[in-house]
Amino acid sequence: MSTTTLPALTPVKDAGVAASLGRRRKRLDALLRWFCIGATALALLFLASILLTLVLRGLEGLSWATFTREFQPTTYGDPEAPTGGLLHAIIGSLIQTAIATAVGTPIGLLVGTYLAEYARGSLLGNAVRFVSDVLLSAPSILIGLFIYQLVVLPMGGFSGIAGALALAIIVIPVVVRTTEDMLQLLPNTLREAVVGLGAPKWKMITLVAYRAALPGIVTGILLAVARIAGETAPLLLTSFGNSVLSTDLARSMASLPIAIYQQANSGFPDLIAIAWAGALIVTAGVLILNIVARFAVRSRS
Repeated sequence: MSTTTLPALTPVKDAGVAASLGRRRKRLDALLRWFCIGATALALLFLASILLTLVLRGLEGLSWATFTREFQPTTYGDPEAPTGGLLHAIIGSLIQTAIATAVGTPIGLLVGTYLAEYARGSLLGNAVRFVSDVLLSAPSILIGLFIYQLVVLPMGGFSGIAGALALAIIVIPVVVRTTEDMLQLLPNTLREAVVGLGAPKWKMITLVAYRAALPGIVTGILLAVARIAGETAPLLLTSFGNSVLSTDLARSMASLPIAIYQQANSGFPDLIAIAWAGALIVTAGVLILNIVARFAVRSRS
């Protein structure tokens, strides 16, 4: 029985094939690298242009009166008339955002913990996760319409508490998703070690898992706050806005997004300048909140 043997490649031919493959890989690597660099530069260009426009236009309308005075009718053409401000909108946004965060964060944290620690692979857990994902991607105006039917109509009018509840619903799915993801990233050996020492599961979650996942959970909460800080659509159907300072949650309440929306569409240059200042205040507030939270989490870790 005869056997055929394939001719062996000569060392010169082997070296030529390897060099050709090496050059091809280098070209593809360079092409992909420059493609990524170009995409990053393009994204940074758009982001920088938005931030630069926001800073330049916002600083034009920013003054001490912006933080100390309430809304004033337009005084365009009268330099001696008092300039209006955003005090009523700033206070209203702080109240509604604080209430929404205080209500939505514990609910989202507990639901995310249930999905990550108690409901893995269960039918109920999959259903809750699906509903949370749908709520996460739902248009915010639908949430505003839901609260309008559930709270505004029975109460007989717009109110700050209705706006806070609409924002709280937006907070919940964001915190749920980040909490579940951060807890699932923890190795099971960590859980087994704590339970093996005799600690109950609830103590393992609260004293070990939460501490290990704290940076990610805080990031999720900050993402939720950043999202609701600029929401306008649900507030138009719930708190509606107000031109005077009001801290009564049973009445319509002002907020920065609504004030920006109304004054930017007014057509008067002085009100448009104040709207740009309001947008700058929202952006700076979210940035400062992120920086402070980062340093707080780093100091505890």
